[in-house]
Amino acid sequence: MQRLKDIFFYSEDSPLLFTQMYFWIFFFIVFSFFALIYNRKLFRSIYLFAVSLFFYWKSGGHYFVLLLFTTFLDYYIGKWTFRAQKKSFKKAWVAVSLVLNLGILAYFKYTYFFVDIFNAIFNTHVEVINIAAQWANSSLGTSFDITKIILPVGISFYTFQSLSYVLDISRGKLKPVNNILEYGFYVTFFPQLVAGPIVRAAQFIPQLYKKYQLTKDEVHYALFLILNGLMKKMIISDYISINFVERVFDTPLQFTGFENLMAIYGFGIQIYCDFSGYTDIAIGVALLLGFRLPLNFNSPYKAENITDFWKRWHISLTTWFRDYLFLPIAFRVSAKLKREKYWGLKTEYYIYLVAGLITFLLTGLWHGAAWRFLIWGGLHGFALVVHRFWRGMISRKKQKSMLNHFISVFITFNLVSFAWIFFRAKDMGIVEQMIRQVFSSFSWTLIPQIFIGYWEVFALMIAAYMIHWLPTSFKTKYISWFKNSPVWTKGLIVILVVFLCYQASSSEVQTFIYFQF
Repeated sequence: MQRLKDIFFYSEDSPLLFTQMYFWIFFFIVFSFFALIYNRKLFRSIYLFAVSLFFYWKSGGHYFVLLLFTTFLDYYIGKWTFRAQKKSFKKAWVAVSLVLNLGILAYFKYTYFFVDIFNAIFNTHVEVINIAAQWANSSLGTSFDITKIILPVGISFYTFQSLSYVLDISRGKLKPVNNILEYGFYVTFFPQLVAGPIVRAAQFIPQLYKKYQLTKDEVHYALFLILNGLMKKMIISDYISINFVERVFDTPLQFTGFENLMAIYGFGIQIYCDFSGYTDIAIGVALLLGFRLPLNFNSPYKAENITDFWKRWHISLTTWFRDYLFLPIAFRVSAKLKREKYWGLKTEYYIYLVAGLITFLLTGLWHGAAWRFLIWGGLHGFALVVHRFWRGMISRKKQKSMLNHFISVFITFNLVSFAWIFFRAKDMGIVEQMIRQVFSSFSWTLIPQIFIGYWEVFALMIAAYMIHWLPTSFKTKYISWFKNSPVWTKGLIVILVVFLCYQASSSEVQTFIYFQF
């Protein structure tokens, strides 16, 4: 009975993760039944909807009810928006969806943040009460802790994904789905449900009505992505985190400035391998099920400038904010400005300044309810605005060269790495300590000893960055080699990767970083 409970009931200590054997047994069973119905489109959607709900139940517990509420809410609002004859009615339904979806997101994610601000401004002592838990306790006889609001897994991802459905319908880019079961499948599709990529309704929903198609080449590519993602997460990201990055970020004053600097660079490759590793696996698993998810990362540390970085990093979020926030703000600002220039600067610069800063401050807030996330977003927003001015006023005539490319990548990489301090540190005190250690206690003479002490971690970091910076043409070649290799070669590679992942795995469950967002 205990074993059955472990399999079918939610446990906070054992979420259903790509890095656990339990998930792959789960996927094997899911795919076995899927193989019987894959060309019956409606049954396929219903089946994967049910499977995805179970996946979320195992990952997020009772909050799957909230996921269902979001599903029902936007399905019907989408229908009513499409049927509305007047533009004002369409806008009203979109506003209802935005208020309810973002209101729920704000309640679970930002209540503590806003209450702390309120208390600081008005010198009060307001305490947070979980009204949802309070209602459940009084109405259903449950015993939830009403003093804590726990963030539902993946709420930022599925909220934005569901919102895109209503927004795309209101813009005439999409027609409503045939029934709520198909829509439920779109919102809850388990490979990318809890950590992305954020799939637009206009990208995914047309695939619901297509026959299952999967070429031999795509099967091999899916397998490559899954193996690649597992290695990124378990062999690189987790090892660097457990054995170095966590230690330094927890107590930076106990380490030299050089170790602090290396921890900052270590976190840069850790978060990339963690997040892109998840999306590699998600894209691979989805592809085996016949669904194509969008690219979410494209070697972001190769970026020549901060604008280029955001075209390569978390692409699905960047384009979501661009299309649904930046461009509407830019359009409204441009409508208010009637002259071509203000104080000697073109109007377009002011538009970019306002829209860019607002967008990236909210991008920072999307990642977390803390001032350090706002600073992180603000740093990126400010850098984007500066780059826009630089590109428009100074660098248009600059000749491209290998040296210029190297300098541009070097500067961009270090700007992004500096901003990661605010993203990773648990509070602003840690940020201040790390920056102070780097600039005042570098301890040059101890560097050889530090390298010897952490040679495995540093070697892995260097190898990971070097692989990341390999030319795209070279990466294309080794992916092609894997696809065309004999079955026995692929089998040996699978065995080797599984063995290495098993050896690198820790006794404690290492969740993906973006689960907290």
